[in-house]
Amino acid sequence: MRSAPTILHLDMDAFYAAAEQAAKPSLRGKAVVVGGLGPRGVVATASYEARRFGVHSAMPTAQARRLAPNAAYLVPRFSLYRSVSEQVMELLGRLSPLVEPLSLDEAFVDLEAGGTAHDAVTARATGERLRADIRAVTGLSGSVGLAGSKMLAKIASEQAKPDGLVLIEPGTERDLLGPLTVRTLPGVGPATGEHLRRAGMTTVSDLAEAGEDELVRLLGRAHGAALFRMALGHDDRPVVAERDAKSVSVEDTFDVDLHDRVRVRTEVDRLAERCVQRLRAGGHSGRTIVLKVRRYDFSTLTRSETLRGPTDDPAVVREAAGRLLESVDTTGGVRLLGVGVTGLADYTQEDLFAQAAAALAEPAAEAPGEGPEPRPAAGTEGPAAEPAAPDGPEPPAERHWSAGQDVLHAELGPGWVQGSGVGRVTVRFEVPGSAPGRVRTFRVDDEALRPAEPLPLVGAPAEEARGTGGAALAEGRD
Repeated sequence: MRSAPTILHLDMDAFYAAAEQAAKPSLRGKAVVVGGLGPRGVVATASYEARRFGVHSAMPTAQARRLAPNAAYLVPRFSLYRSVSEQVMELLGRLSPLVEPLSLDEAFVDLEAGGTAHDAVTARATGERLRADIRAVTGLSGSVGLAGSKMLAKIASEQAKPDGLVLIEPGTERDLLGPLTVRTLPGVGPATGEHLRRAGMTTVSDLAEAGEDELVRLLGRAHGAALFRMALGHDDRPVVAERDAKSVSVEDTFDVDLHDRVRVRTEVDRLAERCVQRLRAGGHSGRTIVLKVRRYDFSTLTRSETLRGPTDDPAVVREAAGRLLESVDTTGGVRLLGVGVTGLADYTQEDLFAQAAAALAEPAAEAPGEGPEPRPAAGTEGPAAEPAAPDGPEPPAERHWSAGQDVLHAELGPGWVQGSGVGRVTVRFEVPGSAPGRVRTFRVDDEALRPAEPLPLVGAPAEEARGTGGAALAEGRD
């Protein structure tokens, strides 16, 4: 524990939903829910307006729709969230070399290591300046907690929400922690919380009064001793700038159970490709391939295979995941599939077996005049005949538009999808910083409409962003 509150915890307020409200002027002050929109979708973030109806993260989207039927339900736009997160992390990096990101919207900062704070007065001033800088750069709000330890700084930021700052003076920890629920402490999840409740411990003061020996008896030596120290307000964990990733994984939940074995294998191959993309983006390779399968009855199976050395070869990961799939019975239906890589390293060891298999699969180049004669295509005569041409070009697949997706119209400029169905897509044309824009409906295959990248939340050149649709946006308002 430090004698000054020089550990800062930042937590952006309802980050995904707040970013969507900033990007879409017509949604400001309204209930917004970001997450999966299918029958099995899950809420990622809900705006504070939606939380008043009881909507919260990790809730099934179907349940959220029952609680808040008039909220705006949007798909996540991670490219936007990542870009905003990079702006926030850059601001934190100016305060200290020791910044420990926990997620896109949350991080610890050691202000003492950066020389930006040494007591309560300078820590509070730094925290307030950070909040102002975040709003100026991103247009969003963040809550700040300041304390002498990571545990207390995180508790302080929770108490500061939304858009506030709470500083816990060293020496007041016991009084602050005492009445809080045991779930407030790190490492106390639902199972441990229920175990403690049955033992008659529901608040942090109950843990302190029970004593270390009783907690060790209930939870084991390591967990019990650590929990007792935290109940007394002691937390010596340092802010760690580099947090090594232990694994990389991707998974998908399907709206309808998959029964076709070929489709299941195709999805596994696709997930393996995405997993390798993330692996390479992080500059890693991995040695252990993991397959996760959740079946129709919610039973979840995990299979793994360890290679001879680390790899970032998509073919190797696909083949390993495919072998693991062969050992899983999927005849009843599959709800979820996931592919992951663990045992990460920063180098690769080529898989010679995979290379040999790939080489055998490729047709050998033949010298002129050697090898078998080409076989005629079905329905033709002679070796030189061309294959029969199809009756006509295949019709293009119908384009799919998701609620919240960024689009650009050739005449009306940038906007976002409000909804789509029965061959139509409804778009609201507005940009960050503008007034609420007008709504138009188009055919889903309208050639003038195409997907677009998110615009910056702050500092976007409005007229340039609007392009040829500037006049339409300026003249038409709801």
